[in-house]
Amino acid sequence: MVGASKAEAGGGPIRYGMVGGGQGAFIGAVHRIAARMDNDFVLVAGALSSDPARAKASAVELGLDPERSYASYAEMAKAEAKRPDGIEAVAIVTPNNVHVPAAKAFLEAGIHVICDKPLATTLAEAKKLAAIV
Repeated sequence: MVGASKAEAGGGPIRYGMVGGGQGAFIGAVHRIAARMDNDFVLVAGALSSDPARAKASAVELGLDPERSYASYAEMAKAEAKRPDGIEAVAIVTPNNVHVPAAKAFLEAGIHVICDKPLATTLAEAKKLAAIV
């Protein structure tokens, strides 16, 4: 089916994870709502806060499997890349200074990245991410 979404083509929704966007983070909720609008995405994993306790509490609130609540984006990228049912994409909704290292970790793990703007804070950083892609 040309132009069909993965879900429409019978492949099921895209499994995605989120970095940032936990308790008290407005933009994370906005991204989750947008991802649910067409039923093409399902949130299955997250490193939802740089504070591990807050990350876990956020995951519980969102109904994530506790095994897929991570204390860091680096841990999440490595673990999800190894899972047969691992995430296919990650939404990065952190403060700007975390965008590049988080995106780099997931790209190097072979996971597609959806990044809240800006992608990077310098052109050189953006070019380095583009080179990884």
